Amino acid sequence: MGDMGFVGTRGRVVAAGAVALLLAGCGGGGGDGKAAALDKGQVASVLPDAKAVPGWRNHMKPEAQKPVPDYPPTVCVARTKEQRDTACTPVTSWGVSAFVRKADATTLNFWTLAYKDEKAADAAYDVLIKWYGGDRVGRNAEKVEIGSPGAEREANRAAVGTMAGPATIAQIRVGTTVLGISTGTTGRAVVPDKEVKAFAAMFAERAQQAQNGEKPSATLPSS
Repeated sequence: MGDMGFVGTRGRVVAAGAVALLLAGCGGGGGDGKAAALDKGQVASVLPDAKAVPGWRNHMKPEAQKPVPDYPPTVCVARTKEQRDTACTPVTSWGVSAFVRKADATTLNFWTLAYKDEKAADAAYDVLIKWYGGDRVGRNAEKVEIGSPGAEREANRAAVGTMAGPATIAQIRVGTTVLGISTGTTGRAVVPDKEVKAFAAMFAERAQQAQNGEKPSATLPSS
């Protein structure tokens, strides 16, 4: 997969002190409800915290920030300047949170990119999926069925990702936001489709709740 960098990907620093990282998805829900623009605080609230992801240890607490001019969000990756101008320059706020599961050395990462309106988010999604979609997670990647969260979505899994074990990457657009999820491991255990689907459904619901003017409350079911 390309430059990203939290817990398990290939390179880039997502925020000071972040480690390397990957991605995953989730299902449920249909298209968009309301599509309100989110401020920095709302973006932070969309990111799952420890209560939203039971069974995982929080490695990076939810944190959002406004882009610094000339330095696009590190999770916003595009091939050309024109694509960066479409997907990264318009970002109004962005943030990340990350988790680990010690039992099988698996990482789980979430990121949110917020835009001023749905049109900008839609255009950004089309650019970003060229980077995060297909086999960017690893060679011979295969589609992961995550249901129908948000207005647009895609998820892929590879047997060998950047941490040398199975990895998944998912991208979802919910209204004015583009969401990313990744998983990776140094072991051999695959994060099952149903888990990836659950991650995506929960994350997409949190984004929709925020755009509805509600405090995001969606969580994964306790195991």
